[in-house]
Amino acid sequence: MNKTKLLSAILVTSIVAISLSCNDNDLKRGEDSINSKDMESYIRSLASDEFMGRKPFTPGEKKTVDYLAEQLKRIGYEPVFGDSYFQEVPMLEIKSEVNGETIIANGINKIALSSPDDIAVTSPRISDEVNIKESEMVFAGFGISAPDQNWDDFRDLDVKGKTIVVLINDPGLYTGDSTLFKGREMTYYGRWTYKFEEAARQGAEGILIIHETEGAGYQYTIPRKSAISPKLYMQTADSNRTMCSFTGWLSAAAADSLFAQEGFKVEDLRKAACKRDFQGFKLKSRISLSVKNSMSFNTSTNVAGVLRGTSRADECIVFSAHWDHFGIGEKENGDSIYNGAVDNGTSMAWVFEIGEAFTKIRKKPERSVILFYPTAEEQGLLGSSYYTENPPFPVEKTVACFNNDLMLPNGRMKDVMITGYGHSSLDEMIKEAAERQDRYIVPDPNSHTGMFYRSDHFPFARKGVPSAFVRGNLDSREQGKEWAARMERDYIDNRYHRPSDNFEPDTWNLEGIAEDARLVFYAGYRLATTDYFPQWKKGSEFHR
Repeated sequence: MNKTKLLSAILVTSIVAISLSCNDNDLKRGEDSINSKDMESYIRSLASDEFMGRKPFTPGEKKTVDYLAEQLKRIGYEPVFGDSYFQEVPMLEIKSEVNGETIIANGINKIALSSPDDIAVTSPRISDEVNIKESEMVFAGFGISAPDQNWDDFRDLDVKGKTIVVLINDPGLYTGDSTLFKGREMTYYGRWTYKFEEAARQGAEGILIIHETEGAGYQYTIPRKSAISPKLYMQTADSNRTMCSFTGWLSAAAADSLFAQEGFKVEDLRKAACKRDFQGFKLKSRISLSVKNSMSFNTSTNVAGVLRGTSRADECIVFSAHWDHFGIGEKENGDSIYNGAVDNGTSMAWVFEIGEAFTKIRKKPERSVILFYPTAEEQGLLGSSYYTENPPFPVEKTVACFNNDLMLPNGRMKDVMITGYGHSSLDEMIKEAAERQDRYIVPDPNSHTGMFYRSDHFPFARKGVPSAFVRGNLDSREQGKEWAARMERDYIDNRYHRPSDNFEPDTWNLEGIAEDARLVFYAGYRLATTDYFPQWKKGSEFHR
C-alpha cells in the first residue's frame, strides 16, 4: 500500500472510530426517512409544465425558486443568506444570431457554412453587432497552455487578433498514454470552457472547437442547440472585453471541409497534435461572419437553507443540485418545454431527502448542513461559481461538497460510481458507506467526458473544498451491467437536454436514487459528527 492510500485509510479509520459513539438507532431513523415516494413528489412538481422548464430570467425561475424556499422552510431549514433563502446572482443574457452564412475563404476557394447546423457560434461581447472580416485563422492543436504538464500549444505561435481552431478534449484521450495529462481521463484543460478562457488570455479574436462525439461526451446537437438559445454570462466590470469576440464549434463535417481545402485531414492533425513537439501553424484561410446580439441585464437566484450545527456551527457540509434547465425552446415531436425531470429534478429530490434526514435524528449534527440549489449550471456553473466567491460560510470552513447531477431512475444498483475518483479522502468514506449497502465503488468509466468539471461541485473543488459526485449507474441489481449501459445510452441519445426529459411515473424506479441518498447521508452524517476535514490526495490537481 502506498503512502497516500495508507494515510487515507488511517484517516477514515479515525473517523469511524470517533463515530462509533453515534447512536445507530438514531442514524437509522435518518436513513429510514429517505424514500422514493417523497422523491417522486418533488420531481412531479419541479418537472411539471407549470414550471416552464425552469429557465433563469423567465417566470419559470420565480416559480422554481419560490417552491424550493417553501420546501426548505417546511423541512426545517433556515435562510442562509442573512434572513433570506435567496442569493442574487448578477448576470447578462445575450442572444446571438449569425447574419447569413459564415464564409471561410482560401484564395479563390471558399466554404459557406450555415448556422447552427455547420457552425455553432455565439458572441459574449456586450455589443449590438460583432463583424468579423477576413480574420486570419490559426490551428492551435488542443488550445492548451499547461506548464504543470510541460505542454504549450501556443509556443512560438502568434494568435493575437486571429481566429484559432482547436481540438476538443486533451491529448491523453487519443493516445491512451497515461503520462500525457491523465490518459483517457479528461482534465480541465480538455473542457470547452477552459479552451474559451485560454483563447481569450492569448488575445485571440475568436475560437472554434472541432466537435468530436467521444471527446466532447455528447453529439453536435448539444452545442448546436446552445448556439440558438440565449446564453448567460456573469456581469463583469470590463463589459466582457477580455473575452473573445466570438466563440463556437465546428461540426465534424465543416472541419473536414476547412482542412481539406488546406490540404490536411483532421484525423491526421489530431494524431500529430498529440505529440509534445507538435507546432501549431497559420492557415491560408480567413473567416468572415457577422453576429447580431440582443442583450438584457438581470439577476438570477441561488437558493439555499441551513440546519445550524451545535458545537461546530461555523463549519458546514454542502449538499447541492442545480435547479435550472432550458425553459421553452425548439420544438421536438410537438413538445417545446424542456422539463428537465432527470436533469436535474432527480438530484434536487436527492438533496431534499438527505437534508430532511438530518432533521429526523435526535442527536443534531455538530456541523451545519447546507442544502444548496444553484442557478445557471447549464450555462457554465455560474451560480455555484458566484456562491464560492461570495459564500455565506468561509470556504476554509466548508468541510465538503456532495453534489449530484442527472440521476437515472433505473432502480437499485450494485455499484457506486465515483466521478473524479482519486481526488480526495472522500473516496474512502464513500467506500465504507457503499460496503454497508453491500455495494462496491468504481471510478467513472467515461472519465474522458470530463463530468467532474461539468457540474456544481467543481467551483468548490477549485476553491480547495474536497467534493464528491457519486451515484449508482453501471450495474443494475436486477438487470445487470449491459442493461444499465443501454438505459444510460438511451437517455443520453434521446432525452438529454431535450423536451423529452419528462417525468414518467409508469416506467421510473426511484429506489436506486433513494439508496444513493442514504449512502451520502451516512457519509455526511459521519462528517457532521466529527472534527475531521477530508484531504486532497497528492495526485490531484487540487492538492496544491
